[in-house]
Amino acid sequence: MFENLIDRLESSFKLLKGEGRITEINVAETLKEIRKALLDADVSYKIAKNFCDDVKQKALGQDVLKSVRPGQMMTKIVHDELTRLMGSEASEISIKGTPGVVLVAGLQGSGKTTFSGKLALHCRTKRGLRCMLAACDVYRPAAIEQLRILGEQVGVPVYIEEGSSNPVQIARNAISKARQEGISLVIIDTAGRLAIDENMMSEIASIKKAVNPTETLFVVDSMTGQDAVETAKTFNERLDFDGVVLTKLDGDTRGGAALSIKAVVNKPIKFVSAGEKMEALDIFYPSRIADRILGMGDVVSLVEKAQEQYNEEEARRLQKKIAKDQFTLWDFYTQIQQIKKMGNIKELASMIPGMGKALRDIDVDNTSFKNIEAIIQSMTPFERENPHVINGSRRKRVAAGSGTSIPEVNRLLKQFEDMRKMMKSMSGGAGKGMMRAMNSFRT
Repeated sequence: MFENLIDRLESSFKLLKGEGRITEINVAETLKEIRKALLDADVSYKIAKNFCDDVKQKALGQDVLKSVRPGQMMTKIVHDELTRLMGSEASEISIKGTPGVVLVAGLQGSGKTTFSGKLALHCRTKRGLRCMLAACDVYRPAAIEQLRILGEQVGVPVYIEEGSSNPVQIARNAISKARQEGISLVIIDTAGRLAIDENMMSEIASIKKAVNPTETLFVVDSMTGQDAVETAKTFNERLDFDGVVLTKLDGDTRGGAALSIKAVVNKPIKFVSAGEKMEALDIFYPSRIADRILGMGDVVSLVEKAQEQYNEEEARRLQKKIAKDQFTLWDFYTQIQQIKKMGNIKELASMIPGMGKALRDIDVDNTSFKNIEAIIQSMTPFERENPHVINGSRRKRVAAGSGTSIPEVNRLLKQFEDMRKMMKSMSGGAGKGMMRAMNSFRT
């Protein structure tokens, strides 16, 4: 995510390396490179210029402490300005009424339907709300079927009117049904087009007027850069939406949409989506994204994702087993499953300061552990608990059963033993040990 921008900004800060103080000359050179980096990231010239002007004003007005190098000071100033540019504070959706109503709009292919399912799961699991999805895209049968399938996946009912071609009435009826059944939130998935047209805009405006949603969210593909910003501007002029959702952020190497939308439409980015899993939806925190853009990682988000998967009792049990040198292959297998639930392995690793760049050209994803999982699954319960008993004949059987080779089985057993020793030697080191293990166990 944002790899190109990260690299360019890092290069621009190097211009201040070795400088004793911030001057108008060296700031001008650095800002020239920062402006180029923003333009390459598909940020408009006006926004890039205003951003650099603000940074320059703050940089030249700073008294640099002897203990702080100019490059560090400039990084701090750029971080603060990036955070401000993207909205400063997180802004989650406001749900009011009985039921609350969220209207989801955007172009076809932006990820509206998938986001609707993700939002339903988010509100059900994180906010404890009973949710209903309403299928108001009456033009694409595949959209209705997709929403129905997503509803089943996230455990949320979907309101569908077979044969109806009136999305306004479907939306009204869905809300009436939700009110009768005591449902807290209705999420309305609307139709999109490949491009903005009057019929689509009129229809969405009519639905909004009819149901008076507490939140209207505009969903946009972040990979389309300035096109996403211009589309958001047009939608906002017509709908006056409450917030933006950026999808496909994991594939966005530039970051133009994330950096520009707030400045153009003056509406907050409320959610970002990275990945196909239904759990892959996050509240947008401008300061955390600024951290990642500047190569500082995002440890807070990583910890929050871990807390969602690990309860305190399980963590204490695991720590006791590690301390007593009783951590088994099956414990390791279970931890892999928990970590995979947190999201894409490479994306998670990029949240650790310095790891994103280190892993950029390395192919690491959730399939990287498939051979390890197959090997462990091919062992008997006794072998998983006591890996030291796995002799030559057992290794041959495990390799055949897992579709791997004896050297792969040998490597896993050796790496596991090394990892177990490392984890035991670390004070409270379950978490750190596991993260190091993820890197050493790639296949």
